[in-house]
Amino acid sequence: MAASRKISEPAPLYLIALGSNRRHHKHGAPENVLRAALAALDKKKLAVVAASRIIASAPLGPSQRRYANAAALVRFAGAPPELLKRLKRIEQRFGRRRGGQRWGARVLDLDVVLWQGGFWASPELTVPHIAFRERLFVLGPARSIAPQWPDPLTGLTLAQLYARLTKPWPLPRGRGRREGP
Repeated sequence: MAASRKISEPAPLYLIALGSNRRHHKHGAPENVLRAALAALDKKKLAVVAASRIIASAPLGPSQRRYANAAALVRFAGAPPELLKRLKRIEQRFGRRRGGQRWGARVLDLDVVLWQGGFWASPELTVPHIAFRERLFVLGPARSIAPQWPDPLTGLTLAQLYARLTKPWPLPRGRGRREGP
């Protein structure tokens, strides 16, 4: 009788959005903060599989500072709330404090955007991220590393969602057009 082996499957993939718009006392400019955050993600039961390039984007809300944004694919064997706890600890190590102004300036913001398991909903976390479909600063970096990843709600891939936000739409024909001289 042959011995049976348990074949372990790889840990599920998560898509993480990274953002920073404040200097850090050790790492410096927001772009360097994101590079350091990617290194911090690639430790202790987390493995960075891919990372996008870092882009600059305009802030949402009251902050006046431009953001540095990126996306990363990470493998993590735990459930989304466990990953969220790890991300919040990394944010705290970078000096982020809870309770500040919503959408204000921050040293580091790490968000769980998608999970290979599909949906997750709890009081502290909703996956897919509720607003990622309308945010170019998330979709741009995300589609560069996972263009075919489907949104479990719409069925559209990250590349398709990005195209919907960036495609110039022609003006409607006929209605409201002035005919003749």
